[in-house]
Amino acid sequence: MTTVLVLACGLLGLLVGSFLNVVVHRVPAGESVVAPPSACPRCGHRLRSRDNVPVLSWLVLRGRCRDCRAPISVRYPLVELGTAVLLALTAWHLGWSPVLPAFLYLGCVAVALAAIDLDTHRLPDAIVLPSYVVGAVLLLVAAAATGEWDALVRAAVGGAGLWLLYFGVAVARPGGMGFGDVKLAGLLGMHLAFLGWAELAAGAFAGFLVGGVVGVALLATRRAGRKTAVPYGPSMLVGAALGVAVGAPVAGAYLGLMGLQG
Repeated sequence: MTTVLVLACGLLGLLVGSFLNVVVHRVPAGESVVAPPSACPRCGHRLRSRDNVPVLSWLVLRGRCRDCRAPISVRYPLVELGTAVLLALTAWHLGWSPVLPAFLYLGCVAVALAAIDLDTHRLPDAIVLPSYVVGAVLLLVAAAATGEWDALVRAAVGGAGLWLLYFGVAVARPGGMGFGDVKLAGLLGMHLAFLGWAELAAGAFAGFLVGGVVGVALLATRRAGRKTAVPYGPSMLVGAALGVAVGAPVAGAYLGLMGLQG
């Protein structure tokens, strides 16, 4: 049954990924994500249904518009495929759990925010703020289904705690971190803490670690200078994913190494 769940979530990721391409393109510009229908930005021809099949259409068209032969960015199939892989891995890790819908939604949001931040160095409120409401509702449903109300309290405390941590960093280092990152921190902290304190601690630490590694790599390859603005949202999102995936076993191993676990 787990195989069926993983495959179903992977298929869902392909379909949602196609929509996320629209979100990534339109939300930063303040445009509607539902109208008008998708069209080639060069010739204006609307996409046919057969040209809107995730990944496959891009391969069949060889990455070009059917009408004007303008190139179509490889990012479109990568977003679709990346969303599919992320949702499939989420389903594989969490299984048939009441909390799965909350993390599937967070995974979709993460893909959109990472792509937008890389493009525009922004994490739009239009995506982040509604995600607090959707995430809270889905986590509430999960807590009600399992009776683990302490997890819901932990989510509230963890979300507020990570928000405050990032807020402190943003105030201490003006310009080094945007308030979009602060808002995202609260959303990630809420989800990570629902799973456990270990996931929250590991996800928060991994976010800073990934961000530091990326910064050093950019400096070493001279793709950025010390004053270059580097989007931090993707590092936070990768860190959160690591917290979900390995937070509990890493914390257990650390406690065992310190002799604090029986």
